[in-house]
Amino acid sequence: MTNTPETGTEPTAVTTGPKVSAWNIANVVTVIRLAMVPFFVVCLFLPGTGWRVTALVVFLVASLTDLLDGELARRYGLITDFGKIADPIADKALIGAALISLSVLNELPWWITVVILGREMGVTLLRFAVIRHGVIPASYGGKVKTVLQIAAIVSYMWPGVPEPIRWAAMGAAVVVTVGTGVDYVIRAVKLRQVAKRARA
Repeated sequence: MTNTPETGTEPTAVTTGPKVSAWNIANVVTVIRLAMVPFFVVCLFLPGTGWRVTALVVFLVASLTDLLDGELARRYGLITDFGKIADPIADKALIGAALISLSVLNELPWWITVVILGREMGVTLLRFAVIRHGVIPASYGGKVKTVLQIAAIVSYMWPGVPEPIRWAAMGAAVVVTVGTGVDYVIRAVKLRQVAKRARA
C-alpha cells in the first residue's frame, strides 16, 4: 500500500535498475499527503461538527493517496530512494498525528497511541537498518494492519459512532499492529542472516 513494502513471506535482495528521477508523480502524491497532515490536525482541533467532518474527509483523502502513490510507483517503475524514505514518513505522520490529536482531545487513551506509534517507529528504524541488505515484500498482514488503523481512527472521528464499535475497531488494530511488528522483526533478522551468508 506504500512505495516501500512492510512485511512479507520471504526477504528479497534489492535490485538495481535505470535511475528514476525523484521528481515523479508517485513522489509528488507522497509529498501532498505529508502536506495534508498539518491541515488535518488544525481541522480536528477546531470546534464544531463541520470542522470535524472536514478533518475526517481530509484524513480519508490522505489515506487514499497512500494507495495511489504505491500503485503508481509499482505500475510505472517509479520507486526511488526518496520515495523509500518519504513514503513511510508520510504514512507515520498521518497516523501519528491522528492518534496523538485524539489522545490530546481525551477521546483516545494514551496507552493505545504509545503502543501503535512505538511499533511504527521501531519498524521504521529497523527498515532503515536493513535496507542495505534488501527489502521485505509486502504481506497481507501489513495491508490489514494499515486498513484497520485507518478504520479505527475513522470510527473515533466520525460523530455518533457507538463506543463498543470504536473499541472493537481499535482493539483489532492494536492486536494486528503488534503482531505484524513482531513478524517484521523476525523477517528482518532472517534477511540479515541471508545477506551475511551471501557475503561469506
